[in-house]
Amino acid sequence: MKQGFVPAISLAVVLVVAVADASAQPVPVTASRATQSQVQNSTDAALDERQARDWGLRPDEWARYRQLMQGPLGVYSPNLDPLTALGIEARSDEERNRYAELQVEAESRRVNKTLAYQRAYDAAWKRLYPGLQRVNLPGARAPGAGNKGSGRLAVFVKADCARCEQRVRQLQAAGTAFDLYMVGSRQDDARIRQWATQTGIDPDRVRARTITLNHDAGRWLSLGLPGQLPAVVREVNSQWQRQ
Repeated sequence: MKQGFVPAISLAVVLVVAVADASAQPVPVTASRATQSQVQNSTDAALDERQARDWGLRPDEWARYRQLMQGPLGVYSPNLDPLTALGIEARSDEERNRYAELQVEAESRRVNKTLAYQRAYDAAWKRLYPGLQRVNLPGARAPGAGNKGSGRLAVFVKADCARCEQRVRQLQAAGTAFDLYMVGSRQDDARIRQWATQTGIDPDRVRARTITLNHDAGRWLSLGLPGQLPAVVREVNSQWQRQ
């Protein structure tokens, strides 16, 4: 074999390896990220469309709701529902009336579902614990005799509820005595104290017991009343009624 052939063979091998390496180069990172971004944007758009439809809103209305919640409204009331947020920030009477009607319809559906579940819950209680008394308001009488009220208003509220805070401020400003029950407090005294401080409840009135702060502990559900919180109720002729 002639020695002159060796360099040619080596050069051919090098060229083949170089071509193979070039063809195995990975897809540029920028292209991969662009594809992921497109998929994410498509997913977000589909989610926004579905959420808007659930609330009876158009896509542009849902976009405005999200924009509003990124501003002061979202800071003051971070858990505000879309219809309330858009209604508060309505730009015309027509808009305000539209969101009010949508919310009435939504609340009607929610209340009907809640009552249906309450009936199922009552039936389950009777099956599982026959003869055992349900949780009632203070001073409750035997089953069938109704809940005996103290004569004061009972006010049911929850955290992150601007309307709850507003209603309690109105009652306090009017000098009304009432028993406040926080729904979802998880038996945490600190949660109630923090809410009371944030709402501006007068500590002197709490010490004087003209306003009492209490955990709900299932009392709101035991009343079986329709509607959302806040709920201001009073016992009238052995029947609890919203005021």
